Amino acid sequence: MKIAIDGPAGAGKSSISKLAAKELGFIYIDTGAMYRAAAVYAIKNGIEIKEENMTEEVLNKIKIDIKYNENGQQIFLCGEDVTKRIREADASLGASNIAVIPSVRLKLVDLQRELAKGNDVLMDGRDIGTYVLPDAELKIYLTASVEERAKRRLKELIEKGQDADFETVKRDIEYRDKNDSEREFAPLKKSEDAVLIDSTNMTIDEVKNRIIELARGIK
Repeated sequence: MKIAIDGPAGAGKSSISKLAAKELGFIYIDTGAMYRAAAVYAIKNGIEIKEENMTEEVLNKIKIDIKYNENGQQIFLCGEDVTKRIREADASLGASNIAVIPSVRLKLVDLQRELAKGNDVLMDGRDIGTYVLPDAELKIYLTASVEERAKRRLKELIEKGQDADFETVKRDIEYRDKNDSEREFAPLKKSEDAVLIDSTNMTIDEVKNRIIELARGIK
């Protein structure tokens, strides 16, 4: 069975998806982490994130692996564990910019579809239900107000010891929303057959339980 969860930045997709996948016994695939890793590669190697710079030679050097252990999903970039690095602010913005580049998306979508073969998977991102897994048995569009998403992201950054303020975080989220929804190739949008969940006034457990209820209703 395949579950696709899409939604804008800061909607809580990753946190909730991890919990729901664990309870369902599914493999969790965080596609956003892949784009963050690709952005980290560009940042680390001094490559300006533009379409003309993402040549076949560069893309072939970006090796992203997902491994699972007792700590959950770990992301490796060219053999280096970048699980923590990809959660930093520059990686977040870089991911939004690199995700608009068709060649990058095609490379990572192939990997995402391969990971989904032959397994019960819960995959989250921006275009899972509309493009990556259009035949997913359950599609969910998870969102929340911009203000609530900014509050959540600010709390997350502060807890990680990073300097941040509400207005900057809110502007970053608004920028990513615009970038994600207006890109020409596989933009962020709600699939017609997706269930809308607005988590603005919901707890993590309430959202998780709703997803599990929907999944078990199908199974």
